[in-house]
Amino acid sequence: MTQDCVFCRIVAGEAPAQIVYQDDLVTAFWDIRPVAPVHILIAPNAHYRSLNEMGPEEEAVAGRMMLVARQIAQEQGIADRGYRLILNTGRDAGQVVFHVHLHLLGGRRMRYPLG
Repeated sequence: MTQDCVFCRIVAGEAPAQIVYQDDLVTAFWDIRPVAPVHILIAPNAHYRSLNEMGPEEEAVAGRMMLVARQIAQEQGIADRGYRLILNTGRDAGQVVFHVHLHLLGGRRMRYPLG
């Protein structure tokens, strides 16, 4: 855990968040600035600044993030109509919080193209 990381503090229960899922590898919570009716963040419990810091030994946590996103999409009733998963890596990609996290977006038709 990194004390100056808001996501680390959320995972540890030291910062407020609407948590929708938590296990030994990942924590999922509602984004405080949603861009869609469903906007939930899925983050590893361990601190990685970005995907670039994750290696083959983190395969289990990366896979869990994806499967938890699928599970939450089903629970939120958006799985059948569709949802978008976004993982920003680095400032140019729009990463703002430097703790790797996956955005689960849904509940409306998504716009395209991205970028």
